[in-house]
Amino acid sequence: MTRCTQLVSLFLTTSVLIGACDDASNTGGGNTGGGEEGGGSNTGAGNTGAGNTGAGNTGAGNTGAGTPGGGEYFPAGSWFYEDASAAPVVANSDEITAWMESANAPNGWGTGTMRVDFSIVVNTVAPGTAKRAYEPDYDYYYEPDCDFAPVPVPEGGAVEEHWEVPTDLSSAFSGYQCAGFDEGYDCHMLFFAPDENRLYEIYRGTIRSDNSFQAGCLAIWDTSQPPPPVGRGDQCTSADAAGFPIAPLLFTADEIAAGEINHAIRFILPNDMLRERKFARPATHGTNTSGPDQAPPYGAHFRLRADYPLDTLSPAAQVVARALQKYGMYHSDGGQIALTAASDLFTEHTWEEVGFDDYSLEALRASDFEIIDHGADIDVTFDCTRTPIIE
Repeated sequence: MTRCTQLVSLFLTTSVLIGACDDASNTGGGNTGGGEEGGGSNTGAGNTGAGNTGAGNTGAGNTGAGTPGGGEYFPAGSWFYEDASAAPVVANSDEITAWMESANAPNGWGTGTMRVDFSIVVNTVAPGTAKRAYEPDYDYYYEPDCDFAPVPVPEGGAVEEHWEVPTDLSSAFSGYQCAGFDEGYDCHMLFFAPDENRLYEIYRGTIRSDNSFQAGCLAIWDTSQPPPPVGRGDQCTSADAAGFPIAPLLFTADEIAAGEINHAIRFILPNDMLRERKFARPATHGTNTSGPDQAPPYGAHFRLRADYPLDTLSPAAQVVARALQKYGMYHSDGGQIALTAASDLFTEHTWEEVGFDDYSLEALRASDFEIIDHGADIDVTFDCTRTPIIE
C-alpha cells in the first residue's frame, strides 16, 4: 500500500468524535466544549503531506504563517518560550510512555508512529483591516468560554486547509470557505493582529460563497503580555481543548530554513490515550477522556531525551528535534496525527523546499520522551467562569 493510499484509508476508516464525547481527527477537535455536552463529530483530516508546493505569499494582502513565526506572537516570559531542558520530570514518566507504546503500537502515538499535520494557517492582519461579525454556530459555541466579538478578516487569507480539497484563493474571501464545515470538520481560523495586540483563534469557522460568515468558538488572546497562569480562565476551553493558544505552538517551514525553532510545539493524542478527566497546568481545560492512570493527562508536557541520537534524523527533522529537547511539546487537543506544523500556504519557504514531510519524525517513540512535572493533576469540571469579550 502506498503512503498516499494509507492516508486515504486512514481518514476514510477512522471515525472520530470530538469534545466531551471523543477524539478529533488530524488537527484535534479544537474547542471540545465548555460543558459536558460539548463536542460534535469530526471525520475530516487536514493536510498531512509535505505541505503546499507553491512558494511565497499567494494570498492578496496576507503575510501568512511564519511571519512573524511561532516565536513572536507573545512577549518573552510566555510559558511556550521557556527553556525546559533541565525541568524535573514526573516520577512515573517511564511508566506512562511505556504504556503509550503498548496501547498504540508500535511507537505510542495516535497513528502508531509519529506523524505531522500541516493544515493550520495563521493569517497576519494588517492595520485597518475591516472587522466582520459572524453568525454563531451554537452547536460549537460554549458560554462563557467563547468570546463573541467582530473579527478582522484580511482579504486573500485562508481557513485551515483540507487534506483533499485545494484552497481556493481566486477571490478576496474564497480561501476562508471550509470544505467539510457542514460535516463537522475542525475548520480552524487564526488571525494575528499585532497592531491590536490580539490573536483571534476560531474553532469551526467558514465564509461561504454567499459571503456569510459562521463560527463556533472564538478565543481572543491579549498578545501584549504573557498568558496568565490560568490562561483565559480556569476550566475554560479555547480553540484548542487544553485552553491553549494555537499559533505560538505551530512550527513553520521558515523556522526550519532558519535552522532554529524557539518555542514549544503542539501535539495531540486520542482521548482514550489520555488520563480520565484530568489535566495538568498550564492547561486550563480537559474533556471526557477515558484513559487509565498510566496515561498522560490533558495538557501534558513532553520533552525529547537529551541523549536522543539526532544524527539519525534528516537535517530538517533535527531542527524540530532540538526544539523538542529544549522546549518540548504540549498536549493540546484530542486527535490522531501527533505533531502540528503550520501550513506553508503563505510562508516564504515550503515544506518541500526545506526537506520535511509528515514522516520525517516517524522514528520517534513515546519512550524517547520524558514528561515534565507541572504539579498535581486537576479534575475536569467544565466550571468555567469568565466574562466573554464582545468587542
